[in-house]
Amino acid sequence: MIKDITIGQYIPGDSFIHKLDPRTKLLISLLFIIDLFIIDKIYGYAFVVLFIGITVISSKLSIKYLYKGVKGVFVLIIITALLNLFMVPGTAETLLFKWKFIKIYEEGVNTAVFMAFRLILLIMGTSILTLTTSPIELTDGIERLLNPFKKIGVPAHELAMMMTIALRFIPTLMDETDKIMKAQKARGADFESGGLVKKAKSLIPLLVPLFISSFRRADELAMAMEARCYRGGDGRTRMKKLMYTYKDFIAFAAFSLLVIASIFVRMS
Repeated sequence: MIKDITIGQYIPGDSFIHKLDPRTKLLISLLFIIDLFIIDKIYGYAFVVLFIGITVISSKLSIKYLYKGVKGVFVLIIITALLNLFMVPGTAETLLFKWKFIKIYEEGVNTAVFMAFRLILLIMGTSILTLTTSPIELTDGIERLLNPFKKIGVPAHELAMMMTIALRFIPTLMDETDKIMKAQKARGADFESGGLVKKAKSLIPLLVPLFISSFRRADELAMAMEARCYRGGDGRTRMKKLMYTYKDFIAFAAFSLLVIASIFVRMS
């Protein structure tokens, strides 16, 4: 399950989506997240599913990568849906099920379904961003978008670098976790049997070496950056400058139609 997490991974390619400016993909991803919460009707997500389908086809990605991303956090999605199902209150007219202290209302069912859809589509959308954009492009795109905030003291380059490194290290840490878990199982560790307290205690042999490995990797990365005379964004030049093309305007216009359709569905 750990290896199924796709956020942070990058698959090289020469598709239409791969060639888009990273700023365009970042802005579309931001609007995509906002659009998910604009939609308040279940059939409104049909536009989002259509957009994701077209994007996957255009990027020449295999649907299995998106499925793996959702599969990796499937338990989290189920828990979130169940919490909304049982915790969201309603009225006596909308009561669907009652057993002792357990009550399920129509509002809870609707909220659970919406949250499940939103999480699934959110994971798919962000996975497409990282699968089609290299870490260097992400860094440049985030920095260029944050450049206007430098006037108020925002360290654009440093923030972009930290966000990209954190995103890039997600699959690395997941792979490290999987290796440590297999090594501990080979030594007789049991991560599955027992109650909640026992399972929590069994994670100690996993977390301690994982933290040590993470700090070691961070130290090695800092030494590598220092050895390459990295001194932040001041005076830094780039081999490839970001430039918008007609493809970016086409992609942004197409996504704008999706947002307009979502707003129309909400108002109807």
